[in-house]
Amino acid sequence: MGERTAIIGDGAMATLCAKLLAEKGRPVRLWSAFPDQAADLDAHRENRRFLPGVPVPREVEITTHAGEAFDGAALAVSAVPAQFARAVWRRLAGACPSDLPVCSVTKGIENDTLLRPTQVLADVLTGSPEGPRPLAALSGPCIAREVAAGQPATVVAASDDHDLARRVQELFTTAAFRVYTNADLIGVELAGATKNVIAIAAGILDGLSAGDNAKAALLTRGLAEITRLGAAMGGRRATFAGLAGLGDLVTTCVSRHGRNRGLGEAVGRGMTLRDAQAATASVVEGVATTRSVLALAARHGIEMPITAAVADVLFDAKPPRQAINDLMTRAPKAED
Repeated sequence: MGERTAIIGDGAMATLCAKLLAEKGRPVRLWSAFPDQAADLDAHRENRRFLPGVPVPREVEITTHAGEAFDGAALAVSAVPAQFARAVWRRLAGACPSDLPVCSVTKGIENDTLLRPTQVLADVLTGSPEGPRPLAALSGPCIAREVAAGQPATVVAASDDHDLARRVQELFTTAAFRVYTNADLIGVELAGATKNVIAIAAGILDGLSAGDNAKAALLTRGLAEITRLGAAMGGRRATFAGLAGLGDLVTTCVSRHGRNRGLGEAVGRGMTLRDAQAATASVVEGVATTRSVLALAARHGIEMPITAAVADVLFDAKPPRQAINDLMTRAPKAED
């Protein structure tokens, strides 16, 4: 793929994708919805708000014009938070070629519609969540700061179109960034969204100094409940045991850089949700996703006690220690 890649978004993941491609000698243009952010990024060649300290190569073109975003592009990368993706892509839809493949790096579930990121893209660009559009998702344990520093990481490129998954794999693979392919687009996107909810719970445990035993139990039982939901929605159970599932879950729940874990830790220490969100520069996807995941669980008749407990703490002001006590004193059952 020698043609240009269009990066839609200006956050940490958008910046990382642009950096990776530019350093491979691939033409790349990053589109930002915000003129001030675009100008600052272009002037300083550093995303001082979302990825400070990481140089952005001069070869990365930056624009705020929809008409320029896709000019000469062979692939677009959607790096817009889940709750804003629809509005952004509506703005860009008229300029996006009808046959241009789009790869999402977004992790979340849209509120109200309960659509996955690629379904939102299809809905906006074709008029239907299942419309004919070449779509992929790049997901897995990927802390942007670590990858930008050249530390090794491994992710998956998922698509119903094997050729597209292979194209994304080839485009992004470097000596330190290994990309596998995966045909389970549903499972990969659901895993990327639901792990953020569990990560908030992990942060709450950290804020309470609940210990390593509690963290291990949380990750294990959290994986069990998000796998149940994923399987009910058509995802493959094996996906949730792989990089996009267990791999991303572990990283998000233990990394000091994880926004979802960090917000949970602040709440565990007594901060309100509103104040914790205000203290975080980036969007914490897991907050909105908690509502979406609970709605999906109700739709499919899936029990998700940890997700429900996170919702109680975030939205109903239940004391975190009470939420843990309620989880621990549920009726005994067999491990599933």
